[in-house]
Amino acid sequence: MSWQHRHELNMAQLFSAPVTLLVRALIVGIPLLSISGGLALGYSAYWSDWVTNRTQYIEQPVPFSHEHHVGGLGIDCRYCHAGVETSAVAGVPPTQVCMTCHWQMWVHAPMLGPVRESWATKAPLQWQRVHDLPDYVYFDHSIHIAKGVGCSTCHGDVAAMPLMARVVNLQMRWCLDCHREPEKHLRPPDAIFDPEWTEPADQLEKGRELLAFYHVQKEQLTNCSVCHR
Repeated sequence: MSWQHRHELNMAQLFSAPVTLLVRALIVGIPLLSISGGLALGYSAYWSDWVTNRTQYIEQPVPFSHEHHVGGLGIDCRYCHAGVETSAVAGVPPTQVCMTCHWQMWVHAPMLGPVRESWATKAPLQWQRVHDLPDYVYFDHSIHIAKGVGCSTCHGDVAAMPLMARVVNLQMRWCLDCHREPEKHLRPPDAIFDPEWTEPADQLEKGRELLAFYHVQKEQLTNCSVCHR
């Protein structure tokens, strides 16, 4: 008689069959539950705001308020982000753009001290990127604008933000969700820079029409080389 057989007989003598089955299930199940729990915790952490920096404000040299400039004064996105229609990067405004207004208004405001110093010394302000993609990801603002993707689709309601923060996590799954079904997000040309635009009730129907209008080749959008070059 083998050792394993003798062991099973001893177990049968010590415990009833249901208890023996329960003990065996626990011996196997507890490690599996620990591994599953660890994987679930890691997955949750990967998508958390703490990892993706979503909703977190990044300190800037000047506490620029989009709520004031866009929502209150109605300044168009392109006034400060001049490259958004023609370049891969939207660009940040040079000090000269700020001084277009601030050489005559709020001239002595303490918070604008770095702007005045930048203007006097010709040293550019060191703005920190809020939507910062990894180096292995290729993203072009101009093509998204040209194909009907509005600013607030990715950047949120900036007209209501006193300080700028991400509203999306910028993970690959988020990008792919849009690339797989772009019709859910496309806008007519006159609404791309409208911060108050909202999706109509028949967005899917209009979105399919816009796919043809913008000549979007949907089947190519999920090719790896589109974003990784």
